Amino acid sequence: MDKILSRLSTATGALAVGAFTVNSCIYNVDGGERAVLFDTLRGGILPDVRDEGTHFIIPMVQRPVIIDVRTKPREIPSVTGTKDLQMVNIKLRVLWRPVIEKLPQLYRELGTDFDERVLPSIGNEVLK
Repeated sequence: MDKILSRLSTATGALAVGAFTVNSCIYNVDGGERAVLFDTLRGGILPDVRDEGTHFIIPMVQRPVIIDVRTKPREIPSVTGTKDLQMVNIKLRVLWRPVIEKLPQLYRELGTDFDERVLPSIGNEVLK
């Protein structure tokens, strides 16, 4: 009886370690999202973009960064002056989405909040 319990506990421990290892080696990219990989051995963001689905990574070396690529609306408010020197509040509504092939460059240069950095300045230039 002791041998059976010993083997059962060993098998359970091996199964738990195996499940933890497999769980840390895979990640899912949902619909409407893409992933770029940060690799510490190769020195930064890898140039390829991962599509939807389940993918494998090397734990502790690679880290996926999930980015939403669906079309999203954004309102940019601005105060502008008319010819008769009155101030008018106007809003520009922009439907935008990132270019999928440029996601590694966008993440490397601007981070995950690239819409917060780029769209307000472009919108204010358009509205003035």
